Amino acid sequence: MVSNYLEYSYPVMEHFYTIQGEGKYTGHAAYFIRLGGCDVGCVWCDVKDSWDAEKHPKMSVAELADYVKKSGTQIVVITGGEPAIHNLNPLVETLKSQGVRVHIETSGAHPINGHLDWVCLSPKKFKFPLKESLQKADEYKVVVFHPSDIEWAAQFLNELPQNCELYLQPEWSKSEIVMPLIIDFVKLNPNWKISLQTHKFLNIP
Repeated sequence: MVSNYLEYSYPVMEHFYTIQGEGKYTGHAAYFIRLGGCDVGCVWCDVKDSWDAEKHPKMSVAELADYVKKSGTQIVVITGGEPAIHNLNPLVETLKSQGVRVHIETSGAHPINGHLDWVCLSPKKFKFPLKESLQKADEYKVVVFHPSDIEWAAQFLNELPQNCELYLQPEWSKSEIVMPLIIDFVKLNPNWKISLQTHKFLNIP
């Protein structure tokens, strides 16, 4: 089946080998594949160029798998845009056949497909997450742009798996405003942790 998948293609905005900057796997080397296409439309999105899938060249699964193999990575992160709008099975199964872990970063606004090793679900007010997607989350990462985002995100906690890891992450441009609130919240709710965009401090992609 994997061989039949190799010609399947995706709109790819960018792909690169770097260090994971956020959440549970912060500090790990990872190969990022950023797919084009998104219908969530976050006003603070720092990759708005990814929204229009037609703007980005198609790359086959075979091409992407070759880049991943040559990098020597042990982790691949599929992100976007909103990667779950695509059929990810061809890409995920091919990458896993190479012996790497495959993670996804998604808003959860679409059904999550593919036998993924790690699901980072980051809910957005602009298009609410699906219950079925919330139930697949290994990591629940809330980007805090406004103080109300913390309370808003809490409404979905009962839909998450019991062992799901919880993170609050300040939106980069609002960090000075919201970080004190996040710190106070985590101190009162120690089941939550703080995620920082460490790749921006390191000045890497």
